[in-house]
Amino acid sequence: MTEAALASASQPAGAPTDDAQPRYQPGVCNIGPAEIARRQRAGHAGVATTVGLLAVLLVIDAPPIARFVVALPAATAASGYLQARLRFCAGFGSAGVFNFGEIGGTEQVTDADARGRDRAMSRRIGLASLAVGLAVGAAATLLPR
Repeated sequence: MTEAALASASQPAGAPTDDAQPRYQPGVCNIGPAEIARRQRAGHAGVATTVGLLAVLLVIDAPPIARFVVALPAATAASGYLQARLRFCAGFGSAGVFNFGEIGGTEQVTDADARGRDRAMSRRIGLASLAVGLAVGAAATLLPR
């Protein structure tokens, strides 16, 4: 098996490969390089905020339950990274749009079945991000004082 065939076999069905120009695929891919980079930056900012907030809470000796607040930026970080990795914007999927151009532009998804698949993927990303945020918040409450 060639390297290209092996790489494409490891991708989910319909997912774009790294060397291919991404294109809209319902429930699979709805953002291009500029939007992907934007979501990676959101993930980085979420991690920095989570770590910084937790450090402050530990330094001021905040009660364990108060440390749970780090769940919010942790969920934001997870959402950004998941969307970048999956090449799928949850907000766009919920709104029925996609963008492969410059940030700020969108195109409408006109097919009802495609919009349904996009909404389903948006829900999965939201639930996964929530789960990560809750896990990080719970871990923060378990840290010793």
